[in-house]
Amino acid sequence: MPHGMGRAMNDRLITVFGGGGFIGRYVVQALLQGGARVRVAERKPKQAWHLKAQAELGRFSTVAADVTHPGSLARAVQGADAVVNLVGSFDRMDAVQRRGAGAVAEAALEGGAKALIHVSAIGADLDSASHYGRSKGEGEAVVREAFPAATILRPSIVFGREDQFINRFAGLIRLLPVVPVIGANTHFQPVFVGDVAEAVATVVGNSDVHAGKIYELGGARTFSMLELNRWIAEAIGRDKLFLPVPDQVSALLARTTGWLPGAPITRDQWLMLQRDNVVGPDAAGLAALGITPTPLEAVASGWLVQYRRHGRFGLSAT
Repeated sequence: MPHGMGRAMNDRLITVFGGGGFIGRYVVQALLQGGARVRVAERKPKQAWHLKAQAELGRFSTVAADVTHPGSLARAVQGADAVVNLVGSFDRMDAVQRRGAGAVAEAALEGGAKALIHVSAIGADLDSASHYGRSKGEGEAVVREAFPAATILRPSIVFGREDQFINRFAGLIRLLPVVPVIGANTHFQPVFVGDVAEAVATVVGNSDVHAGKIYELGGARTFSMLELNRWIAEAIGRDKLFLPVPDQVSALLARTTGWLPGAPITRDQWLMLQRDNVVGPDAAGLAALGITPTPLEAVASGWLVQYRRHGRFGLSAT
C-alpha cells in the first residue's frame, strides 16, 4: 500500500480522467491497492478495460467522457469523493490543458468532490516561451480559480516500461551509427511512473493535508540530455558516438521542418529544451509526500533489454 494512505481511501470513489493512459494505469493500480473504488473516465472507455483485472468485483468501472466537451463530465464525476485529472496533449494543448482542465475542475466542484488532484508538469508557466509550458501554466491557473483546494502535481519527465521518452532514445541509439543530441546541455530529473502514481494515491488518501499545495516530482538523479543518452547506450550495450547539435543548428531545424509529420523536433519542443526540467530549489517534492524516488537504473533494465543486440542475451556492445 502506498505510503501515508492508511485506511483513508477505503470505499471512497475516485474518478480518474485519463486513467487508461501510460501514467493512468499505474495511478489506477495504486488507488485500487489503497482500497478505493475507481471510475476511469476516457473518451474511449475500452482503452481502460484491461485494468479491470486488477480490481475486485464492483470496485472498477469506466465511463465515456471528453474533457473538451464539458457536457460529458457531470456523469463522470457524479458521486465521486475525489477527482484526478491526468489528461494532457501535445497537439490540442489549449483545448485539453487549459479549457479542458478548467472544465474538469468546475465539474468536480459542482459534483461535490471533496478533493481534486491535477497533474501538470515541471515547466508549467504562464510566461513560458513554449505553447506547451504556457498551456500547462494556464491550466493550473483555471483549476485553482475553479477549485481553490486542488492539489497540483508537477512531474519531470516520467519514465517506465511504456514511456515515450527513454524508449524513444533507446530505439534511436540502437538504429543510428552516430546519434545527434539536441539540447545536449539541458537537464532533466526523470521520475519513475510508479512514484508519480504513489504521489497521487498519497494525496488522495490525505487530501485535507495536501489541499491547495503544489508538489514538483523529480527522480533520484539529474541528467543532462547528453548524459542520459550515454546512460541509455551503456544500459543496452551499445557503444555509439554522440554528436551534440549546436543550438543554432537545432533552432534552424525546428523552425524550417518542425511542422512536418515525423520531424525530429518541433519549434515548441525546441523552446521547451531551452529550460532545465528539474525540481525547483524551494519546491516541495516526493520527500514531502514520504516517497523515496526510484532510481532509473533500479527498474529500467527490465524493459531496456529489448534494445540489446540479442535481447536479454546480448551482452556485447556494437
